[in-house]
Amino acid sequence: MKRSNRVLGFVMLTLSLPVLALAQTGGLRYSITVSKFENKAGWAGQWDIGDAWGTIMTDLLNQTGKFIVLGEKDMRQEAMAEQDFAASGRAAGGAKAPVTGQMTPAQLLVKGAITHVQDTTASGHGGLNVGGFRIGGAGGKGEVNATIYIVDSTTGQVLASKSVVGESTRKGLDLGYSGAGWGADAGGYQKSNVGKAVTAACKEAVDFLVAQLPKIPWTGTVAQAAGGKVYVNRGSRDGVGVGQEFVVGEANVIRDPDTGEVLDQSVNEVARLEVTQVKEKLSICTVKSGDAAAIKRGMMVKLP
Repeated sequence: MKRSNRVLGFVMLTLSLPVLALAQTGGLRYSITVSKFENKAGWAGQWDIGDAWGTIMTDLLNQTGKFIVLGEKDMRQEAMAEQDFAASGRAAGGAKAPVTGQMTPAQLLVKGAITHVQDTTASGHGGLNVGGFRIGGAGGKGEVNATIYIVDSTTGQVLASKSVVGESTRKGLDLGYSGAGWGADAGGYQKSNVGKAVTAACKEAVDFLVAQLPKIPWTGTVAQAAGGKVYVNRGSRDGVGVGQEFVVGEANVIRDPDTGEVLDQSVNEVARLEVTQVKEKLSICTVKSGDAAAIKRGMMVKLP
């Protein structure tokens, strides 16, 4: 019985370790958006490879759960157009009408270019056409090379960059339909070797971006301090959890006197906070140590 209890205790401790680690690191998230990748390879097909890259990378970033993923530039422009239309007085008003001044800004920008595309796909050779349906052999290889870089939207500095390569080799059947004036292939770019190579390259790129997160300073700001509670402008969507600890104080920014560039940034600590309640965009904290009376709106919050 004692042995069973020890085993159970060990299992529970093991399962709790990721949670404890999460409490220390916060699993904190950054808002990020992907710009359309320029097709410098000159590849042309039935779909836009730059658009496909943005779509796939945005989806993969969202799946990691480590970022607040914003819409691509065209979608944000569409959202702003709707806001402008609602504000023009030509649209029906109401509580659910889009309003200005509430769009989430991106802290990180992902940009880059597709530099090389190899497509040796063979499709339909030796196939059959029965009643308009085409069944043919499919195979070949696709390779996509791209250079990505992540940019701090505040400073415009490139934080990290990498060249990624995606490859795909496929053997199988190519299914399609040809009728009067139109035709279709099953699957679109997701089924092509180049499309799969784009996905593979995007996966490598996303893994690289995730690996850079510990190197990127995460900060927040005191929104309000009242009644013994400190309200921080970071919440569950940013990865903040109950039990998280923060350092709070005045930001000390050292700038290059010649260029104005930020050379270093630190916090003159006045207190330490512990998160007791988390909402989507807001964390409510208590003062764990330090001078609670010295905490003011606008002070910087960061990890210990």
